[in-house]
Amino acid sequence: MNLLWSYFWPLFAAGFAIGAIVGLLAFRLPRARRSRRNKLFVAGAAVSLAAAGLWSGPLGAADRFTNSVEHDARAVLDYYEMTQVTAHLHRAPLTRRLILAGPVDDFQRSELIRMMGELPGVSRAGWSGNDEGVPLIAESLAVALAGFLSGLLVAYVIDLRRRYNLQWNW
Repeated sequence: MNLLWSYFWPLFAAGFAIGAIVGLLAFRLPRARRSRRNKLFVAGAAVSLAAAGLWSGPLGAADRFTNSVEHDARAVLDYYEMTQVTAHLHRAPLTRRLILAGPVDDFQRSELIRMMGELPGVSRAGWSGNDEGVPLIAESLAVALAGFLSGLLVAYVIDLRRRYNLQWNW
C-alpha cells in the first residue's frame, strides 16, 4: 500500500476541490464585502478539515492503512520465521510508528528495526512505545489544508486572468 496514493492523495484532492470552489466564489465578491469573503474562506477550510476527519475515521481509510501495514509487517516476520515477534502501529493516537515486541537477540533487534522501518507507510520502527510520532490525523489535516490552500491559489490565478480580460472593452 502506497501511503501517498491510497491515503493522502484523496485528502489533497478533496481539499483542492473545496479550495478552488470556495476561491472562485469568494474572489468574485466585490471588495466592499471582505468580511463575507473571509467567512467563506474559514467555512471552506472547516469543510476541508471535516472531510479529512471523515476520510480518516468513518470512511475507514485509517483502518485500511493500519491493516495493510500490520499485514505487511506480519508477512516479513513470517518470511524470516520469527513467529514470536509481533508488530503493530502505535495507537492512542494512531501514528505511523511501528512497535515491535518479542524475544530476539541484539543482531535481530537492529535488523528488524531497519527492515520494518523500510515498509511502505511506516515512519520508523522500534521496540518501545514511549516515543510516539505525529498522529496520523494531524498529518491528514495538514494535507487537506495544503490542498485547500493550493485550490485557493489556483482560484486566485483564474480570477486574476478574469480581471485582466475585463479591462479590454473592444
